[in-house]
Amino acid sequence: MGNSTGKGEGDEEEEEEEKDGDDVEIVQKKKKKKQEELVEEELPLGVEELLESGDPVLDLSYRRFKRLPARLCGLTHVEKLYACGNSLRALPEGIDQLQGLRILALDFNKMEDVPLAVCRLANLTRLYLGSNRLMTLPPELKNLQSLRCLWVESNYFQWFPKELYDLPNLRSLQMGDNRLKTLPPDLTRMETLRGLWLYGNRFQTFPKVLLSMHGLEILDLDRNKITEFPSLKRLRSLRLFSYDHNPVTEPPTVGEEVLVVGEGAAEFLEEREARNERRRKAEEEEAGESAFGGEEPIIQGILKNCRSNMTPSEADFKDEEDVDSPMAELEYDDEAFDYETEELICEGEGFEYEGEDLEYDRAHMDYEYEEEMKEEA
Repeated sequence: MGNSTGKGEGDEEEEEEEKDGDDVEIVQKKKKKKQEELVEEELPLGVEELLESGDPVLDLSYRRFKRLPARLCGLTHVEKLYACGNSLRALPEGIDQLQGLRILALDFNKMEDVPLAVCRLANLTRLYLGSNRLMTLPPELKNLQSLRCLWVESNYFQWFPKELYDLPNLRSLQMGDNRLKTLPPDLTRMETLRGLWLYGNRFQTFPKVLLSMHGLEILDLDRNKITEFPSLKRLRSLRLFSYDHNPVTEPPTVGEEVLVVGEGAAEFLEEREARNERRRKAEEEEAGESAFGGEEPIIQGILKNCRSNMTPSEADFKDEEDVDSPMAELEYDDEAFDYETEELICEGEGFEYEGEDLEYDRAHMDYEYEEEMKEEA
């Protein structure tokens, strides 16, 4: 009687075929890996020199990379890495070895998620992720405790990412051209935020929570569907408010120091400047009348008394040297009012103020990375 549990010749042949199939799959994987390594070695023209330069600034933008070369992870001297305008969907896992990295630009790629290795770059101060395919941010983003500037414009965010609440030093947030309709009522937790760009979203009403963001200095709500703006006078830190391409015809009420950009803004600014000029002239005239109302002005009296004690030659000498007198040293020290915009006006955000002309050209879809402004000590 034969062994019913024994394997027949057919079973043995089938197992052999499966084994052969596994071997073929392993061989194919190894072959594919070698091909990938070969592709990696065939770097675009000029990239080899960049990788070996020792320069702390490495620009690999617009090189048609589908993956960054693995040897990049060993360049621990790199402080600024620009890899925008490629076809990247991920980054090498070892990218977190670049602990000296302060600026990372990954705009105009094909990323659907923020690589978790990026969230381990603890010294990042600026992260650019615009024009990708992001819908959410990972909880691990909270590890970027030094982050001051984040750009995630031109993605697919429908809800404001509350993961940003855990970034205690974030000052500049660029979320233009997404799909936001509302803002969370606890947005006020972002107390360090100074610049907020929300243009090109889907707001139909002004988000009331913004009225409690007293630290905001720049607020951009261009290209939404807001029909009415409340008074923004309570935002005492506000310096620039842009509301262009909304269905309104005039700017909201703002503080005297606020520059506005939008429908009717030019006329508003001209009228305000004319009103301020009239006020200044009236104050000057009033001061002049009170100064000559019967008594000799104090300063003139002091100068006269000083001259009366001088010999004629000394008086003539003082006329020539008045520029060196103590009165001449009474200069307005504007250094005491150094308005810091280091992180609010980031590279490429295009906010320029020249004389009486206001140019506000965002050009956010094709900006150039310039040398970073000095980091705060």
